[in-house]
Amino acid sequence: MLFQHIHHVAIIASDYSVSKYFYTEILQLPILAETYRQERDSYKLDLQLGQNQIELFSFPQPPARLSSPEAAGLRHLAFEVVDIAVVIAHLEAHGVLCEPIRIDEFTQKRFTFFQDPDGLPLELYER
Repeated sequence: MLFQHIHHVAIIASDYSVSKYFYTEILQLPILAETYRQERDSYKLDLQLGQNQIELFSFPQPPARLSSPEAAGLRHLAFEVVDIAVVIAHLEAHGVLCEPIRIDEFTQKRFTFFQDPDGLPLELYER
């Protein structure tokens, strides 16, 4: 096999401080490194997610992107969780709206969707 696993997912935020708070405080992802790149007027925040990383970027005036889960391109980012109800309660306590829980017709596992501050579709998928 040529590819071993996903190393990182990169996300460009429209408001860096709002997204940094969302990913580090609400989703509680640990910060590995934060770098300001002066030549690009851009921040790069490396966040740990298990053995993988999320790279959160800021750029001046990034163009809007379609974020509907059915839009062409990357559909969504899914997080595996142990207890979906506990995570939903945590998110909703922080003002993050979650869709009703659904059941995966193939695995019978529970899942739901929510959005980051820029409307990026995020999924919770129960282990």
